[in-house]
Amino acid sequence: MSKQHTEVPYGTLDLLVLKTLDAMGRMHGYALARRIEQVSGDCLQLSQGSVYPALIRLEQEGWIRTDWGISETNRKVKFFSLTKAGRKQLLVEVSNWEKATALVARFLEASS
Repeated sequence: MSKQHTEVPYGTLDLLVLKTLDAMGRMHGYALARRIEQVSGDCLQLSQGSVYPALIRLEQEGWIRTDWGISETNRKVKFFSLTKAGRKQLLVEVSNWEKATALVARFLEASS
């Protein structure tokens, strides 16, 4: 039985990226995307067209930093890591997510 791929709900990719960098440390974009897919149980499939704009946005916000390095396949790649501001933003993102899911849960549990 094949797993159905789902789309990342709007506004959650930042949270997934920040949380992954917090848990795993410095990673390049391809490895980061594959790790998010792996943790999702392969229910998510991320494209470069969604991951890299998010990484650029997070860097512009000052929540991640970049540096160049060599990948495990001996290629020069950009690595991403969490900043101090990114760790603080991760807490904000988690709190926002918990509030949003609690709100939706109230509606799903409400009787007609």
